[in-house]
Amino acid sequence: MLKEQLPGGTVEKIWLKHYDPKVPVEIDPDRYSSIVDIFEQSIEKYSDNVSYINMGKSITFAQLDRLSRDFAAYLQHSGLKKGDSVAIMMPNLIQYPVALFGVLRAGMTVVNVNPLYTARELQHQLSDSNTKAIVIVENFASTLSEVIKNTAVEKVLLTSIGDMLSPLKRVATNFVIKHVKKMVPSFDLPGAEKFNEALKQGHKQTYQRPNINGDDLAFLQYTGGTTGVSKGAMLTHRNIVANLEQTSNILENVIDLGQEFAVTALPLYHIFALQSNCLTFVKFGCPNLLITNPKDMPGFVAELAKYPFTVITGVNTLFNGLLNTPGFADLDFSRLKVSLGGGAAVQKSVAERWHQTTGKVLLEGYGLTECSPVVTVNPPHLEAYKGSIGMPVPSTDIKLVDEEGKEVAMGEAGEMLVKGPQVMKGYLNRPEATEEMIVDGWLATGDIATCDPQGYFYIVDRKKDMILVSGFNVFPNEIEEVAALHSDVIEAAAIGESHDVSGEIVKLVAVRRNDELSEKDLIDHCRQHLTGYKVPKKVEFIDELPKSNVGKILRRELRDK
Repeated sequence: MLKEQLPGGTVEKIWLKHYDPKVPVEIDPDRYSSIVDIFEQSIEKYSDNVSYINMGKSITFAQLDRLSRDFAAYLQHSGLKKGDSVAIMMPNLIQYPVALFGVLRAGMTVVNVNPLYTARELQHQLSDSNTKAIVIVENFASTLSEVIKNTAVEKVLLTSIGDMLSPLKRVATNFVIKHVKKMVPSFDLPGAEKFNEALKQGHKQTYQRPNINGDDLAFLQYTGGTTGVSKGAMLTHRNIVANLEQTSNILENVIDLGQEFAVTALPLYHIFALQSNCLTFVKFGCPNLLITNPKDMPGFVAELAKYPFTVITGVNTLFNGLLNTPGFADLDFSRLKVSLGGGAAVQKSVAERWHQTTGKVLLEGYGLTECSPVVTVNPPHLEAYKGSIGMPVPSTDIKLVDEEGKEVAMGEAGEMLVKGPQVMKGYLNRPEATEEMIVDGWLATGDIATCDPQGYFYIVDRKKDMILVSGFNVFPNEIEEVAALHSDVIEAAAIGESHDVSGEIVKLVAVRRNDELSEKDLIDHCRQHLTGYKVPKKVEFIDELPKSNVGKILRRELRDK
């Protein structure tokens, strides 16, 4: 850890004294035996509360209990055994939490799958995880039909987007999606069963609660594969419970149990929304509004107008998109308590516009799949955007090291290493990758960060995205932040381009609001705010930046082009 003494103690223990005396420095990762233990206690406390809302349909915690129990019973009687991998491949629908908690209650392992995967990506993940069963929305079943023979999948459970809606709306929605919009490509999956039929079967069967402990595997959460083949992070029940305790201890000072209303626009199969929305607000006994297609911004805003939301999470591009959508500024933000950004850096221009529009600070946190995911977060009572990812959550140690592994001095940049009970067990079937990632309990994040004297951490950039100009390190985040300050720039990405003299030069790829904005205009703008070697030498304007499924800008794709 950083050895310098701060006003309230060493940096890894600063939270209690500097941030909030109500937040403990340490948590008990064994307070609950498993995620299922937390789920069962919430069901008992909040049975009449709404748990999830989607497309106008809501279910209570009692209904979630019954449906997930039915699915758990079905799985137990289907030939699967405790510990088997069950994949879930769908966008944000009520079927997702029903399947998720059903799998966990059966003592099995959830394999979250991005519905937009190609056949190659899907085959790799199903094979690598040795998945035995999959719950999949029929819109994506054609992809599965291409590769299922090359996997260990024995059971396919199909669901349609409208399956959890009221009878009339279910029939109408599924008909329009399949026959009018033709969003369901043909597929061939002999022996596939309907998810709703599986629930009916399970309802008639006996559910036997298995003995689930903290060391049991809860999730195989696959990384994006930006450095090669996608790897399965093994997250145990103890990892997830610990991270829930870490974040809960912070949020409980501003959250009213059973009273909040969370907006979930990021996909639940992504670790950020899975932990910060799905699991957190089940623990708190509060409803989650599930947004199935957040790219439909007008539809998203129309949905927000219907509900008294108090918590919203997202990535920078999501918040930016909302701010640029007509009608968003007219919403009622009087009940909004927490706006949390993660997954990618929150830009100052977006954070400031968010504060001006909603009257609330856009908080930023930091995490990664391998840490279940939360590592740091800003205090909820922060009065203004700091550009910081916050302080370590309880029971989390951080140190910053140079290329030789030596700890850097206060204020200097170094790679962030993390230690805590939320750190994954390792990568599935990849001991060498695990040993490279975790050394003596310290997980190497690959992110370059600094720490200020108050104990706040700041991400400078990804090691792999760093641009080297004439021997000087240039961090893309800084360039993008400056570009976004221009009123005619919607979003931008900075990448390195090979150069005979300087090794690399900075190239800026931007989406402009006004076609009159020229390359020279934007370079001149950057020159006002950046030292010479950081100023972009080239600017390319495109209609849309490539993004991941949760809205992260994919600099890698821009470099590959």
